[in-house]
Amino acid sequence: MKVKTMATSGIIAALYVAVTFLIAPFGFTNIQFRLSEMFNHLVVFNKKYIIGVVLGVFVANMLFSDLGPIDLVFGVGHSLLTLSITILSAKWIKGLYQRMFFNTLIFTFTMFIIAWELNIVMGWPFLLTWFFLAVSEFVVMAIGIPVMVALNKRLQFEKLI
Repeated sequence: MKVKTMATSGIIAALYVAVTFLIAPFGFTNIQFRLSEMFNHLVVFNKKYIIGVVLGVFVANMLFSDLGPIDLVFGVGHSLLTLSITILSAKWIKGLYQRMFFNTLIFTFTMFIIAWELNIVMGWPFLLTWFFLAVSEFVVMAIGIPVMVALNKRLQFEKLI
């Protein structure tokens, strides 16, 4: 791995953790309004961003989650799986906005993984929890589209890593 990729991944992970910390109480309930989830859109610009995002999820869950090691398995697994699906979809989905919208939909749908975790650990009703998680994820990811597009105009994400 190149030093530039490693350094950029570390910065992305640190930013993910910092943004998660800012809203920590709201990022670990059945309504997970975790603003740092908009970093998931980075893989649309370059697949190498998966390293920093997944590392950020791991560290954030390790530091702030009350659920323990199971949150590392489910949370990190969810991010790794969903980001991988988005990366693979780039072969068929060419437009930037189309890929970001697909990413938003796939993250929204796969929140069933986190709902399953919360059902196992907390005993929360699966379908209702999935609904609230999906709605909150959709809102954050949808808000993230114009934010990340605007940041990309200034930072050129494709070239940073």
